[in-house]
Amino acid sequence: MAAWDLSVIVEELGPEAPPLKVSVTSDLHIGGVIFKIVEKTQIKKDWSDHALWWEQKQQWLLRPSWTLEKYEIHADARLSLTSQHKPLRLGLPNGTTLRLQACFSRPVFQTVMGVCHLLNLRHPEELSLLRPMEVKKKKKDKDTEEEVVYDLTGLRTSSGPAHTLSNGMPMHFADSPQTEAVYKMLSVSLPAPAPETITKMPRPTSLVDKAQVHSRWLDSSRSLLQQGVQEHDRLLLRFKYYCFHDLDPKYDAVRLTQLYEQARWAILLEDVDCTEEEMMLFAALQYHIGKVSLSEPQPMTSCPAMDDLDSALQCLEVKMEAEESITADMLVSPSESEKAIQTLLTCKTISVSELVKISQVSPTCVAGQKFCIRLLIPGAEGMNEVYLRCENDLQYSRWMAACRLASKGKTLADSSFSSEVQNIQSFLAMQRTNPGANTAQTDDSINTYSLVSPRYHKKYKAKQLTPRILEAYQNVAQLPLTDALLRFLQIWQGLPDFGVSYFVVRFKGCRKDEVLGVTNNRLIRIDLSIGDVVKTWRYNTMRQWNVNWDIQQMAIEFNGNVNIAFSCVTATCKVVHEYIGGYIFMTTRIKEQAEVLNQELFFKLTGGHEAI
Repeated sequence: MAAWDLSVIVEELGPEAPPLKVSVTSDLHIGGVIFKIVEKTQIKKDWSDHALWWEQKQQWLLRPSWTLEKYEIHADARLSLTSQHKPLRLGLPNGTTLRLQACFSRPVFQTVMGVCHLLNLRHPEELSLLRPMEVKKKKKDKDTEEEVVYDLTGLRTSSGPAHTLSNGMPMHFADSPQTEAVYKMLSVSLPAPAPETITKMPRPTSLVDKAQVHSRWLDSSRSLLQQGVQEHDRLLLRFKYYCFHDLDPKYDAVRLTQLYEQARWAILLEDVDCTEEEMMLFAALQYHIGKVSLSEPQPMTSCPAMDDLDSALQCLEVKMEAEESITADMLVSPSESEKAIQTLLTCKTISVSELVKISQVSPTCVAGQKFCIRLLIPGAEGMNEVYLRCENDLQYSRWMAACRLASKGKTLADSSFSSEVQNIQSFLAMQRTNPGANTAQTDDSINTYSLVSPRYHKKYKAKQLTPRILEAYQNVAQLPLTDALLRFLQIWQGLPDFGVSYFVVRFKGCRKDEVLGVTNNRLIRIDLSIGDVVKTWRYNTMRQWNVNWDIQQMAIEFNGNVNIAFSCVTATCKVVHEYIGGYIFMTTRIKEQAEVLNQELFFKLTGGHEAI
């Protein structure tokens, strides 16, 4: 049995204090080491949150029953006794920065769970942490305003159920007027940003720019301290996986608002492309949401009408959840479908089986009663581009819904078909002009450039945009706040580029870089030079995937003996591996077990060789 003096830095003694030395033996367990250290400090306090950190190995020693010998700790080990929960500055999608206590010792996945529990954000598996972009400050920007940080380090969650609410907010936020004010900031949409704020923020100008963001995601299976995050550092909390499970306005005031803010900034900063008509509608909905947020009683979770059965059913319809039955008048009958498809086949050399292989669906024109749909369908020699021209809005809605379902690997028999048709028709209705509505608003009543992306600042003058936004506003002006938020999210989710996370990769056997798009149901191979889709692979045809960590190469096998392999250029293979595994994990969730997360399965699917 070996014996020696172990040097340990104790956080409570201050940064200038020399390490404490305690006499240990190789069979002494970690709990005994901590006891000796605490006894020697003679500081009487609660040490239950403290643990040992091994600097050389970048490892937490969290098993108190393990001995020094089992951990292979010797006299040269540099250990620190430090708190596991430390202050962290956290930037939210709506631009608010909070200072709160976060766990630095557990995997980031569990840290995010703790943060979301504190903020009353359900389904934390959809979110993760990423490092902020490093912005080079110019000499002219010396007098920039200091960041406003709202301190929640003293906030502790209640011992009861996570979503027990008091006066429309969690119990732990109702302790003081200050914390109540912070909760309102989290659960209510903030005013539109100033135009100069939008123009100063970095915007992606290419697929490579869009791919750069994903190099900044933290590893979900490793702790904050293991990834170099220090006390008081700033990180961003964002929705990472675009699968929003069981979104219920009754319980999801913060989640709904933050999701809307992330969607709004994605539109304003041109992270996702949309048509001019869609931009005007997004602007109108932002304008309406901003107005209603100031006038309606808050927070939304306290609305008693949500307890009513009829209101709940309407909420379910708005959320696009699958209905039990499909109304006959919304369905295209089998004979009509067959006839329409056969008509299409006479014009294009595409087989019926290929119509469930659609890789991309996008509207090319829905203005002026011209209804066109652009389809990208993979073929033997690449992607076939097909344009469908519809005679009226009903035919357009049905075909658009059918093609969207096909792009997700679903058929017309899927229960979500009728709700998809209704959503598309609602979107079209919001774009129509309503001559009878009151359009007496003045040009000064709307800050136009705060509602559209910078490309429209250059293309149009404010006085040209204002009437177009107000025209679209006529069709949404009567929507309640919750419905307006959900409608904004529905239209955002319907955009062709929605939910695509880009990575620059090098496929095995190729000499040039390409782009890999990762979505909730498929992988997309994209030509980097022109941005065209080359090939798609669906997760439901994936047999297995693995990573060669030594050469950082990912290999995936699909049905039909299809094998691909690639290395990542703009991010590590671990990030792509985690994305694919994470999306597969999202498909295992069921509503009946919405509050119970199978963490073991998540780490198994996303952790790779580093899974806990």
